[in-house]
Amino acid sequence: MAVLNPGDGLTERIVALPGGRRIRTIVAGEGPGPLVVFEAGMSAPAAEWVHTQREVSARARTLSYDRAGYGGSDPDPAARSLERIVEDLAALLDAVGETAPVVLAGHSWGGPIIRLFAERYPERVAGLVFVDSTLAELMSPRQVRILAVVFRVMAVLARIGATGPIERFTFPRGFAPEIGEPDRAIMLRDHASVRAMRAGIRESTQIMSAIPVMRRLQDAGTPDVPTVCLQGGRVDRGMAKMRPLFNRTADELMSAAKQGRMVVVEDAGHLIPQESPAIVRETIFEVLDAAG
Repeated sequence: MAVLNPGDGLTERIVALPGGRRIRTIVAGEGPGPLVVFEAGMSAPAAEWVHTQREVSARARTLSYDRAGYGGSDPDPAARSLERIVEDLAALLDAVGETAPVVLAGHSWGGPIIRLFAERYPERVAGLVFVDSTLAELMSPRQVRILAVVFRVMAVLARIGATGPIERFTFPRGFAPEIGEPDRAIMLRDHASVRAMRAGIRESTQIMSAIPVMRRLQDAGTPDVPTVCLQGGRVDRGMAKMRPLFNRTADELMSAAKQGRMVVVEDAGHLIPQESPAIVRETIFEVLDAAG
């Protein structure tokens, strides 16, 4: 397994799951409080969080990881369903000896992952941060087909080394000024890769079967822990109808959560961690303080 530079101040550690599969984790930070666990979106490796993880690690222990097939993690022979991904996350925390409740931050597809983890293991959750989390209302067979096609096209581009078009498509608004060039390069290195796109394709094939699970989870709500949902406020191309529905549904979910609240990041779209990382950092600190 190749060693991938995780970024300044971050440490790569390979962890073996009970079945022998190896998972690449990135750790940083010290302290007695809850561990902050970062969950990336679909087709996105741990590098999605490189800047935010370093910022949060100034006050807390942190862990991000490449899900199976991404970055430096072994692929999984089993279907990459939500349930399977959550099984991996629980096994990973067991493998690193993390038995205390953790704060989970999930972006995009990472949202349903941490929501299912919270339902299955409520005693292991100290707080939740949803970052423009995928909701059942946004998914349709047509959208899933388009997503799979996009991943396949980008896999071809990655295979021939055409990272420029991948970067322009994935990060159309670029990065916040505080994200330095080394971190941008790490994000692009691990995201604009054949491995990431293949892993994304495998996860995308499970979306339709996951929708009933997502609806059930949304109806059931989250555990009684500090919970914040960050939503993009900018209406990007193709989101004129979906963005209002997206944010309205998220607001309803947070209103139903005992300790939940929603924050609209007006100048950001879906990629809040790359476009407005400061508010992600401060929100995680808020949840840590409330959970502490």
